[in-house]
Amino acid sequence: MPLALLALTVSAFAIGTTEFVIVGLVPTIANQLAISLPSAGLLVSIYALGVAVGAPVLTALTGRFPRKQLLVALMVLFTAGNVLAWQAPDYTTLVIARLLTGLAHGVFFSIGSTIATSLVPKEKAASAIAIMFGGLTVALVTGVPLGTFIGQHFGWRETFLAVSLLGVIALVTSLLLVPSNIPGRASASLSDQLKVLTHPRLLIIYAVTALGYGGVFTAFTFLAPMMQDLAGFSPNAVSWILLGYGISVAIGNIWGGKLADKHGAVPALKFIFASLVVLLMIFQFTASLQYAALVTVLVMGIFAFGNVPGLQVYVVQKAELYTPNAVDVASGLNIAAFNIGIALGSIIGGQTVEHVGLTQTPWIGAVIVLVAFLLIGLSGRLDKPARVALG
Repeated sequence: MPLALLALTVSAFAIGTTEFVIVGLVPTIANQLAISLPSAGLLVSIYALGVAVGAPVLTALTGRFPRKQLLVALMVLFTAGNVLAWQAPDYTTLVIARLLTGLAHGVFFSIGSTIATSLVPKEKAASAIAIMFGGLTVALVTGVPLGTFIGQHFGWRETFLAVSLLGVIALVTSLLLVPSNIPGRASASLSDQLKVLTHPRLLIIYAVTALGYGGVFTAFTFLAPMMQDLAGFSPNAVSWILLGYGISVAIGNIWGGKLADKHGAVPALKFIFASLVVLLMIFQFTASLQYAALVTVLVMGIFAFGNVPGLQVYVVQKAELYTPNAVDVASGLNIAAFNIGIALGSIIGGQTVEHVGLTQTPWIGAVIVLVAFLLIGLSGRLDKPARVALG
């Protein structure tokens, strides 16, 4: 695998840390800013909405930019957003900072996916994407628990200072390892962009992505308070639980890429979504049982992000078939769909917590993931006539 993939992975690690560290900081931020748990959880939604806007809109606008210069500019914006979060005097400023970093995230992963797949043979595409997204999983293994620990012991602002330093490291890595001769793509025409937005086959995949992640984040957004208030773990223990969850996610991400390469995206995704439905329903009954809750969370981590490589490679494959002049835009829209799902999931989870309590979030998440499972099955059936016609 080329060194450029390592640079993408390092940047993904920095971005993944700032995206997901907020999950471990929700109780701390709520306490220190004197806001409610749902309001603190809304910081997950705000970031995700920044990604949802940044991915398709800014990806389309920056299509002609050389890839290296664009990556460097994105890491500058990312670092600036985290510096603002570090200095944020109030909740409103923190919301603005999260929105800025979300904009950088959206463009990074949309162009990163197409760069990653262009660097390797087609049969290794899902594995290449898994390596890049491995930065996110390493962030869950190390960055998120460490950031949570810093936030609990020194304050949440210091967590964002640490993430700003990660942004500087990612910036330097991009300057050193990403080749300068990776060209931009020709900007997709307005008609091509509209085709991506309206093509029914692509819209099904975006719905699968949004619902699959929405269901997981209905529960995951409030994992820290659930493990504290329901399962009875101490705040320090939650940092270790997040570490274990991150290790599970890292295993699941690489495994999910290999599964998609070996069996195809649709069979892999059907298996992963079905497993998540079962695990979320199990969590509904084990959340208040300390060690049973721990085991469920660790197993769930293997499946929670294992669908990323399959979903991303699947949308790139379909975009190359149906909208070949707007593959970057299609990839960016799938990144947007991931984060629309995260935003909706955290909002649904927040409303659930506010009106019926923490205990009800897992089964609601399971129902949402079940819809994603049914839709990916439908998409797979629609693929079959196309394969026959091509054969």
